[in-house]
Amino acid sequence: MAEKDHRKTLIILNDPPYGTERSYNGLRLATALSKGEDDEVRIFLIGDAVLCSKRGQQTPDGYYNLERMLRAASRRGVTLSSGACLDARGIAEEELAESVHRGSLDELTEWTRWADKVIVF
Repeated sequence: MAEKDHRKTLIILNDPPYGTERSYNGLRLATALSKGEDDEVRIFLIGDAVLCSKRGQQTPDGYYNLERMLRAASRRGVTLSSGACLDARGIAEEELAESVHRGSLDELTEWTRWADKVIVF
């Protein structure tokens, strides 16, 4: 595979996991993009989107669950990160879903420079 054929996409999620469908739709897009053999996808959770990474979410049967969606995306090779917004919302690192790591603004800056496309939800 030639380097020019390799597509790198950063998706930045801002909205909470429930109450709007932006984070849900962003994760759906990330999962669809990650199916491409020549695609590499990263997701950065910022603002209220860090709540998507909270471990132990319990949703009604038949309702989407962002924690499970993040885990599925990571199994497809999607890299996931959360920022300092965790502190503002009282979420400790040990409360994060297994597939998410605590990131930083420096990491988001690096990822933005890395990406061919940045999509914000």
